[in-house]
Amino acid sequence: MANPIIVEVYRGDVLESFHRGVICIVNENDQVIFSMGNVEQLCFPRSAMKFFQQIPLLTSGAVEHFGFTQKEIAIFCGSHNGEPKHVETVQSILDKIGLTADDLLCGPQMPTLKEDANYLIKNDLQPKRIQNNCSGKHAGFLAYCVYKNLPIKDYININHPLHQTILKIVADFHRYPIEKIQSGIDGCSAPIFAFPVINQAIAYKNLVYPSQFDEATQKACKTMVDAITAYPEMIAGQKRYCTDLMKEAEGKLIGKTGADGIYSIGLVNEHFGICIKVDDGKMGPQYNVAQAIIEQLHILSPEKNERLRHYVAHENKNFGGLTTGETKACATVKVELTSTK
Repeated sequence: MANPIIVEVYRGDVLESFHRGVICIVNENDQVIFSMGNVEQLCFPRSAMKFFQQIPLLTSGAVEHFGFTQKEIAIFCGSHNGEPKHVETVQSILDKIGLTADDLLCGPQMPTLKEDANYLIKNDLQPKRIQNNCSGKHAGFLAYCVYKNLPIKDYININHPLHQTILKIVADFHRYPIEKIQSGIDGCSAPIFAFPVINQAIAYKNLVYPSQFDEATQKACKTMVDAITAYPEMIAGQKRYCTDLMKEAEGKLIGKTGADGIYSIGLVNEHFGICIKVDDGKMGPQYNVAQAIIEQLHILSPEKNERLRHYVAHENKNFGGLTTGETKACATVKVELTSTK
């Protein structure tokens, strides 16, 4: 059975296209309190897994050893735009661990913002590895390897001790048997692991409510959440939902996008985890749904929701600047939480 339509795209008054997907919200006891679609659907969290991939670094002692700042900790978890401030922060990390951008194995990527990309083009410059949206994550990987005296030349190999440690961590956070976990290669060349949507929601609940973990892991989660809250611009950047949402939330939640239509949220006070997956992998519709859910759960004030309203529904314009229609979260995305004990 097909998953339900969660986002609609109109041209004029005609429904021209739509996006199907899955939504899952779990409470602190890992119980599903709202869902649409098949919550057992298997998919890759993609960049929404970055928080968990940095837990080994944060529990290792490397943060204290190298003196990493909150800004640097935040960009370890980011999918940044490659803005100058992002490049400078990643370079600062590399300087502290005694490595260079040439040691990053994430591949070069053009900056996200048009003005930054145009700067390279006008000056006949090629994009660099450090501008890759995942360069912060890779710098974190390298920091762990340097601190642990592990090989750095093949740090993206799934059999490297780093990723075997990450595998155990993600299995624990997602509450999923390690022997069932399937792997792939992410866009940045690092290993990535697949989980059902429900388990991805559970993982984000565990990140903001890590009561079942040991003291070191709980401290790592708090360190991460505090850093992200203090520097949300390091998670994404200008004109990006992750940054805009967390600036308005002021510590009430963490949210992270993942390629191919993933969005995951951890609600700090409610101890809820949320995961959204857009079936066709389109990037953008998950933000319509995420903000619609945030509004309905009354996490933010009406004033803050209004500033983010364009993520729920926005006009579509053509090259002539004329409004052609609207993209919006489907009216059937109506969050009514199940009462559980």
